[in-house]
Amino acid sequence: MIKTKILIIAVMLMSIVTKAQNAIIKGIILDKENNHPIENVTITILETNKYYSSDNYGAFIIKNKTAGNSTIEISHIGYETKKITLQIKADNIIDLKVAMEKANLSLSNITISNTKQNNYTKLSEIDKLLRPTNNSQDILRLVPSLFIAQHAGGGKAEQIFLRGFDIDHGTDISITVDGMPVNMISHAHGQGYADLHFLIPETIDKINFDKGPYNAEKGNLATAGFVDFKTKDFLSNNSIKIEAGKFNMQRISGMIKIFDKEKINNKQQLYIASEYFKSDGYFESPQNFNRFNITAKYSLLKQNNTKLNLLFSTFQSKWNASGQIPERAVADGSISKYGAIDNTEGGNTNRTNATIILSKKLNNNWNLTQQAYYTNYNFNLFSNFTFFLNDPINGDMINQKEQRDIFGYTANAKKTNLLFNKRATSTIGFGVRYDNVGNIYLATAPNKTINNYIQNGSIKETNTFSYINQTIEINNKINLNSSLRFDHFKFGYKDFLKNETSFKYQNKSTFSPKLILNYNVSEKIGLFLSNGIGFHSNDTRVILNDSVSNILPKVYGTDFGFTTKPTKNIYIKTILWHLYSEQEFVYVGDAGVVEPSGASRRFGVDFISRWQINKWLFSDIDISLAKARSVHEKKNEDYIPLAPLFTSIGGLTAKVNNNISASLRYRFMGTRPANEDYSIIAKGYFLADAVLNYKYKKADFNLSMENIFNTNWKEAQFNTESRLANESNSVTEIHYTPGSPFFVKAGITLSF
Repeated sequence: MIKTKILIIAVMLMSIVTKAQNAIIKGIILDKENNHPIENVTITILETNKYYSSDNYGAFIIKNKTAGNSTIEISHIGYETKKITLQIKADNIIDLKVAMEKANLSLSNITISNTKQNNYTKLSEIDKLLRPTNNSQDILRLVPSLFIAQHAGGGKAEQIFLRGFDIDHGTDISITVDGMPVNMISHAHGQGYADLHFLIPETIDKINFDKGPYNAEKGNLATAGFVDFKTKDFLSNNSIKIEAGKFNMQRISGMIKIFDKEKINNKQQLYIASEYFKSDGYFESPQNFNRFNITAKYSLLKQNNTKLNLLFSTFQSKWNASGQIPERAVADGSISKYGAIDNTEGGNTNRTNATIILSKKLNNNWNLTQQAYYTNYNFNLFSNFTFFLNDPINGDMINQKEQRDIFGYTANAKKTNLLFNKRATSTIGFGVRYDNVGNIYLATAPNKTINNYIQNGSIKETNTFSYINQTIEINNKINLNSSLRFDHFKFGYKDFLKNETSFKYQNKSTFSPKLILNYNVSEKIGLFLSNGIGFHSNDTRVILNDSVSNILPKVYGTDFGFTTKPTKNIYIKTILWHLYSEQEFVYVGDAGVVEPSGASRRFGVDFISRWQINKWLFSDIDISLAKARSVHEKKNEDYIPLAPLFTSIGGLTAKVNNNISASLRYRFMGTRPANEDYSIIAKGYFLADAVLNYKYKKADFNLSMENIFNTNWKEAQFNTESRLANESNSVTEIHYTPGSPFFVKAGITLSF
């Protein structure tokens, strides 16, 4: 008994001594120019090669640091790297305040860390500096190998391609802006419809993305991947931008600080951003596209403690469209490649958003973030895909329309601490999204007059969810992340065509587990293995009317890859991936809707490279190879229409000094099947663009040229059955929207 007591006392004394030998390093990292906190800064303990990151307050903490001299390196894209040598004494708390100075882009600031997501975050920060963008939808191209295509006069959401998916307008990708969902589930034009045109490009501060179904915070539609946009909390300067270009393109945008107050550890600002855009387009029939956006954002920051964001935005747009044209009409000279069979297509849409986000660091080191949001949305689209196939006299014009309100709330709590004496980060979250679609319909509408309703009703759809995410650093080299997400859906539909007076409901739940393993082989090589299950919901109208059994079809994903820095100025990421989908969504041209079909399998390779050739010249290249097949179809009849097989994006960027930069870029989309047996093809294309920027004092001048070789290409392509007015029989062939010819625009930005 005495020996036992002595042993207990000895253990207690040892732990007291151990504790006495340990110290804590904590601090905050700020931008020297504007005193704003910097997130995701890499803090490296050089003696042990351990990595830490600053949080959304710019703060970091390093616990259990042994006594002695230690050097920490602080690095971030676009800032000068700092090294700080500290003399650490036993049981000390060292409090640092680090001001980082902006510097020219340097790839040496990228480190191979043992967290996969951290590498993607840094990649997006590099590409945002390297890749010029013309509009908010262009920002999607910052996701490696993601392609977009516009095919309705500029106003409709773009078609998206990623990882062997023709995602249509958002079926298999989750997109958010400041935590608000962009995707519209059970939309009049297609599941997951994601129109980003309400986002003003100049307001974008950060982009976060990942491919595959591996993030527990992302639920419905996050199968091929997700993209999160975050707008600026604070402006450094007021600015006005004016642009003009071919095809009567005009754009003016501005960002103005209404008030800007700063005290010790307390900063608040309200700014307003606005944009007006118009263009006639390059078609023979002017698209008369115009869009107006306005955003107001209030931000309050109490350093190390509290963040509050209030955001309001609204936008509206209207356009005409020439629509997709059949190859035979161009071939026989009936129309030119920029002509139209039916030039009365077009539409209008508007969206208003309001959100409040409150983040607070609690006394127990939990970081709690809560958000409430509301969206009002209206959509009205006239299309004619088949011309005179169904109605040889009046034509096949259809009208898709909806009115929608979205209410949502999310909350998550995050804490970094020690678990079994290992550094660990725990996250728990929950939320709800409720869509109330008061009136949604699909109708035949010759001469834009409603003739016959094909679908007409009202939708109520609720998604409640929760998740838990646990990351643990096994050692300096191995990091393990496991998570589990639960989603419950309540689908409700009232069919006006059946004179229903009450809603029919159906409920469905699903679990989505994820597991990610990261292993740092060395400072130059990192391996990762990701496994996860995601899902996309079916359209409520399909579920309630057609009794579809697979309401929430799952997608099973695996990524295996490595990141490497063979030299300090070369970054390479290679990924082998596989996705199995329980159910596809297939585009039906004659109805202008998307319908569910069978299971599919995709696998491929992604290659990403960034190379700083010298101090001022950068090279970037993304290559994606994919094989997409239907699972239960016969061989050679199992191709998935429009699934991209080979895509690549890349370019050279020269940043001569702080005043001059230029970029020469390319986009390549390979030929792909347009039908199940590959007897009809969607032709590929290669395009080159160029951008030149010059800064003089408070003025930025830019010149942008697209398709500099004036390539004749097809932007959006579909295999569609149609009939022209002079035809007695229908024809099935490629219908397409021609891509833009050579286009040039110039602009000036004034800062004050």
